[in-house]
Formats: sequence, C-alpha cells, structure tokens
Amino acid sequence: MARVGILTASDSGARGERVDASGDLVAARCVEGGHTVVRREVLSDDRALLVEALARWCDEGIADVVITTGGTGLTARDVTPEATREIGEREVPGIPLAVALEGLKKTPYAALSRGVAVTRGATLVVNLPGSPKAVSEGMDVLLPLLEHVAELLGGPVNHDGRQL
Repeated sequence: MARVGILTASDSGARGERVDASGDLVAARCVEGGHTVVRREVLSDDRALLVEALARWCDEGIADVVITTGGTGLTARDVTPEATREIGEREVPGIPLAVALEGLKKTPYAALSRGVAVTRGATLVVNLPGSPKAVSEGMDVLLPLLEHVAELLGGPVNHDGRQL
C-alpha cells in the first residue's frame, strides 16, 4: 500500500470559504483502496507556496505519492503544473495522458487540463483538476498504480504504509 499526500490548490479553500470536496474525494478513494493518507493541506494558488510544500514533502519522504487537486486550468492563477515541473526531476507523461483520455470519454473539457506528473526522489507527484467529477475520473486511473509506484520508487511497504 502507498502513503499518499494530498495538496489542494485553491484560493477560496485556503481562505476557508470553500470546502475541499476534491481533496476529500481523493482521501476517501485512497482509504477505500487500502492506502494511507499521511498529509493533507490546502494552499492558495501561489506558485512559490506550492513549490515549497511539494519540494518539502518529497525531500522529507512524507509520502510515496502526492496528489494535487486544482490549479491545472487556463486561468492566470492556475499554476500547479508549473510548480510541479519546477520541483520535478523526471516527468512521467503517461499518467496525465491516461487521466486526460479517461476524462475525454465524458467531456471535451478534459482536454483543457494541464496537469503533469513528475518524480522527485522516491515520490511521485500527480496533478488532478479541481472539480470533484474530474478528480473521480483521475482516481480511476491512479488507484491501480499507487502500490506499484510505491514499490518502484521506494521499495515495498507494510500495511501501515511504512517501508519494509
């Protein structure tokens, strides 16, 4: 099983004006899949804040996989992919491709998401859009991969999510 961190990029969520429904959905789906949610945070759509948090979570080995929600669209405040690329060491292009293909089965708007996936050290970081519907579709793609990703990047983990 994988240790999962969930980072939501949302100005209104960071101000406490909106419930983090997408982060809640990621957490619920991870737990249902037998994974451990080890960290959650909601930050404003600020590139420097996102870079700092993502780099720290990866460098401290907090999670095997960090799933971000929000900030992947076309507005000027949507900077999650740029922050993710900035901290990444290697891109994993197949994941956002698979997420987009799954979303395109339901809506042409899935083509507008700019999410990326990268590795940094022993952590995979994956961007999902902010809408709960798009997150659900993205989790359909990610859930079957999480345990294998954790094993590939850091070795097998026990039922508590700690490395063996």
